[in-house]
Amino acid sequence: MTKPLGVILAGGLATRMGGGDKGRLQIGGQSLLKRVRDRLAPQVSGLALNANGDAARFSDLGLPVVADTIEGFAGPLAGVLAGLDWAAEQGAEAIVTAAADTPFFPQDLVARLVAASDGQKYPLVLATTPRTGEELKSGGRSKVNRHPTFGLWPVALREDLRAALNDGLRKVVLWTDQHGGREALFEAQPFDPFFNVNTPEDLKRAEELLR
Repeated sequence: MTKPLGVILAGGLATRMGGGDKGRLQIGGQSLLKRVRDRLAPQVSGLALNANGDAARFSDLGLPVVADTIEGFAGPLAGVLAGLDWAAEQGAEAIVTAAADTPFFPQDLVARLVAASDGQKYPLVLATTPRTGEELKSGGRSKVNRHPTFGLWPVALREDLRAALNDGLRKVVLWTDQHGGREALFEAQPFDPFFNVNTPEDLKRAEELLR
């Protein structure tokens, strides 16, 4: 397949950080959002930002801003759909999404997601990492953590996703499993590359990881 487009998901409410644009928080003197943009841009053929509200507040990033088309902050799948609609206008086959609050995701994210989709009719792959010993003890049969904001998504299934969202679906893996979604496994050493900033404590941890 041709190199996919990229979409940064920044449409959440950031309630655990007190609201606002969480991606504007800084580590090492640079915002999370700029770090994500600079990490994803070289991996994709074009890049957009999924965010709601006044798009002008992101003008410094130099990216097109696409808002959710499903009302009521329907979660990351609504951002995926917005990205797929934008990609369809560009004539693209697929997008790769990344969360705006996850500054250390792999620099080969896109290549490995695309490789994992080989042979699929519709390229649909989520990033995963191995579960730790403590996580395995806490229950559940899965030996991996799926990271639903980091995935490869096919434009061909956007109307199916729209219908599912309008029917109330919110859990990403329910939809990906319905369509034969695959997984791409990434190592979590020395730390989980999909570590994301949800709380003030996480922000301090991100500063430590950056150093």
